[in-house]
Amino acid sequence: MAFHLGLQARSHATLLFVTTAPMLPRKRTGFRRLCFPNCVAMDPKETRKLVLEVKEKLSQYGNLPVGKNGRVDEEMILWFLKDRKFSVEDAVSKLTKAIRWRHEFGVSNLSEESVKSKAETGKAYLHDNFDVYGRPVLIVEASKHFPQFDVFYYYYPRRLGEVLFVEAPFIFQPVWQLAKPMLKSYASLVRFCSVDAVRKEYFTEETIPASFRK
Repeated sequence: MAFHLGLQARSHATLLFVTTAPMLPRKRTGFRRLCFPNCVAMDPKETRKLVLEVKEKLSQYGNLPVGKNGRVDEEMILWFLKDRKFSVEDAVSKLTKAIRWRHEFGVSNLSEESVKSKAETGKAYLHDNFDVYGRPVLIVEASKHFPQFDVFYYYYPRRLGEVLFVEAPFIFQPVWQLAKPMLKSYASLVRFCSVDAVRKEYFTEETIPASFRK
């Protein structure tokens, strides 16, 4: 589901990637309750059984890394199970791709120093404050960079709560109508809005990003 919209370089539109609510503290089961829309509630014992089933199937792929974000990471397995509506086969299929991508891309080796040069370009940055719902916000300058949505879909499922296209040019609307069907249910996360709407609905005077201040 590669989705790479071609906003022209002269566009001044800004994107806000609003993540899902942070995970709540651990319970005695060892898992954290994940907070995202349309979550299917299941008995903890049944959930645990499915996690172990996925873990066992992943062990058959001997070349998959282990450890955190590897084939034995039960929290990540649970996240992907919920994304795939507790289908073991679907979760395994998506997880194998995600784990391999993280290993090949070297995600576990990324550090503040290693991404410093990229951060200094101003293409994207994590806002210092949460929105009014307590969600972290990633701000992307579309004129400098536009990430492919398939990264979120395949490797970080359900991490997005909303995607805001702020002050997108009118010419972009027809492009969006063509791309929208490819996103399926993820299209419902996208909203076109004004800077004024961002100020009023997502932040307070103290937490509004500097680029959106009056």
